Amino acid sequence: MRWGVMRKLPPLGALRVFEAAARRLSFKQAAEELNVSATAVSHQIRQLEDLLELKLFERGTRQVRLTPAGHTLFPVLRDGLDRFEQAIGEVRRNRDSKVARLTSTVAFVAKRLAPLAGSFRDAHPDWNLRLDASNRTVDLDADADAAIRYGDGQYPGLLSEPLFADRFAPVCAPHLVPQSLDALRAATLVHFDWGPARRDDERAPVWRQWLKLAGLGDIDAAGGLSFTDEIHAVQSVVAGQGIGLLSLTLVAQELASGILVQPFALSLESYRYDLVYSPRAAERPATQVLRDWVLEQFEGGKH
Repeated sequence: MRWGVMRKLPPLGALRVFEAAARRLSFKQAAEELNVSATAVSHQIRQLEDLLELKLFERGTRQVRLTPAGHTLFPVLRDGLDRFEQAIGEVRRNRDSKVARLTSTVAFVAKRLAPLAGSFRDAHPDWNLRLDASNRTVDLDADADAAIRYGDGQYPGLLSEPLFADRFAPVCAPHLVPQSLDALRAATLVHFDWGPARRDDERAPVWRQWLKLAGLGDIDAAGGLSFTDEIHAVQSVVAGQGIGLLSLTLVAQELASGILVQPFALSLESYRYDLVYSPRAAERPATQVLRDWVLEQFEGGKH
């Protein structure tokens, strides 16, 4: 690009008239498209030809044909105007589209955020909500406006606001409710494998810890069914395949509806949920509407 050099172009209006006439091979139809008179079209094209010192059309009694010069100019001008129209449309869509992007774990989006998504539109009808379900760490400067993260609350370089701590307890289908703690010895235990990053973390709630606190440390805490995806573990328990040590946050709806029950009050506190966003995005309108909505949904530890 030649910065500071003025382009030597004919008037855009004349080029637009030429493109319409060349596309339709009719001054009359071009005039109808542009909502001007046929005389005005003919006059604009004549001025353009005089300016270029080139003949662009061969004029017949009832039709016009492009000259070689017109054939050269038309496709370049047509494609340029098409791209111009597309660019203007994109700019307008970006102006009119207000999208707030919130990311969280696959399980939290599926079990907690997706069922609440309608309330976001109720609170902010001029905004669109995009939920990014991902267990990877998303770039909060480039790929999302805010996140609900699950961890120890330490997020260097980011702003965070605590929402609530998660708790885990045994849950099961009603027909599998054990009559006593000792009945767990014969039960199928359902596990969520936290993976190598948290498998040895004392805050990772696992059956071994819960059974020890319940006085059943002699039970094989590794037996039963194990899943690497938390949603799959929940689905297994809902299907009646065993008793799972599950997040009470993720199965809140199932417990409220009676699909699942919590047979024992003893629970383990685990990691916590935080609203997290980049300090560079703190004043971004999308971040602000997400913050208002998330805090409203989970205010005071409500979950």
